[in-house]
Amino acid sequence: MQVVEKSNEGLSRVIAVTIPVAELNEKLDARVKEVAPQVKLKGFRPGKVPVAHVKKTFGREFMGEIINAELNETSQKALDEAKIRPAAPAEMKLTSDMDKVIAGQEDLAYEMSLEIMPDFEPVDPKTLKLERPTYEASDADLDEALTELAGQAKTYEDKKGKTVKAAEGDQLTIDFLGKLHGEPFEGGAAEDADLVIGSGRFIPGFEEQLTGAKVGEEKTIEVTFPENYQAAHLAGKKATFDIKVKAIKAEAESKIDDDFATRIGLESLDKLKELLKSNLDQQYAGAARFKLKRALLDQLDEAHDFPLPPKMVDAEFDGIWQQVEADKTAGRLPEEDAAKSDEDLKAEYRKIAERRVRLGLVLAEIGRANNVQVTDQELNAAILQEARNYPGQEQAVLNFYRQNPNAAAQMRAPIYEEKVVDLIVGVADVTDKAITKEELLKEDEDEG
Repeated sequence: MQVVEKSNEGLSRVIAVTIPVAELNEKLDARVKEVAPQVKLKGFRPGKVPVAHVKKTFGREFMGEIINAELNETSQKALDEAKIRPAAPAEMKLTSDMDKVIAGQEDLAYEMSLEIMPDFEPVDPKTLKLERPTYEASDADLDEALTELAGQAKTYEDKKGKTVKAAEGDQLTIDFLGKLHGEPFEGGAAEDADLVIGSGRFIPGFEEQLTGAKVGEEKTIEVTFPENYQAAHLAGKKATFDIKVKAIKAEAESKIDDDFATRIGLESLDKLKELLKSNLDQQYAGAARFKLKRALLDQLDEAHDFPLPPKMVDAEFDGIWQQVEADKTAGRLPEEDAAKSDEDLKAEYRKIAERRVRLGLVLAEIGRANNVQVTDQELNAAILQEARNYPGQEQAVLNFYRQNPNAAAQMRAPIYEEKVVDLIVGVADVTDKAITKEELLKEDEDEG
């Protein structure tokens, strides 16, 4: 094998590799001799097929297998000999005539284009000083959570009185039929639909026009669908709805007691409080972890300045920009970003891409130096957890990851990152700092 470095510019390398045809033919002959005794061909006794005939019959197939094996083995060997650590898989380009190579008439030659890992010394995690925010759920937090849960589990009772009229907050049971230009349209009808006036579940103007309605009343209202309505054939169109009010109910008083806990599936109010307290603790612990990690990443970013592999930055930026364009099309861009030009946005998001790549390389280097590994058991647990997010489709999700190694590798990356973060936090100088709930839950600007 001959290895020549054809290009060396910054972090980019082009390496040419040549495997002499004599080596390929030697391996082909060895392969043919190995299998000849097992070959069965019509007209020959088992094990008696001449070697030359085996080579003529299967030579191209065997040489193809040899070439594939050589590409895998020699490419890694060339990188090892050159002591090169690729930042990403190399791009392979064959430079020889493959028909002649397979025919055993020409050397196998190819080029590898790749970007290498930048040479830098990561900061010693033991020298980092971090503050870990802490906050414990209070009785007031628990009461607030109980009240919110009671609001989500509202019950309604029939309004009583001689002249019952629908008001804000009441739940109506209605039949309705929507029409465009006097003709019913698809998806515009329902029977026994429950609607709470003021909930905002229906299109603007629909609920408000039912205020003051009575049980048994039939009325027609006119509304205009929003310009950005999901059904394009209705967007911006005026429509009428024929409505019949079948029941009017008012919100029942919600008492937070054992009966309430039983109604939502728990055995007692104490058990409900215990569950809510556990959920709050997990929520606050997760928020504290996020802020600690963000502070750590900020320090790591400030402590390192080295050249970044351009293709890695481009790939990260492209992923970010695709999401930005999707948000722009859907009208989801924050007002601050929506007011900026694409040029300014691209400059800002490229800095974010550079930060993410830099931090990824730093964390990878610290992990490598400390032999951090993601076990198959950890990866499988993460895939199982992902599958649980799709009830009824768990097996399809599991099959997807089994059949797509790249997707599984993407699942491995965040696990690895968290393990490295745990490693650093475990040896860094970390002090606890009590903060308020408002400070803990305040959203920071996301820069990766």
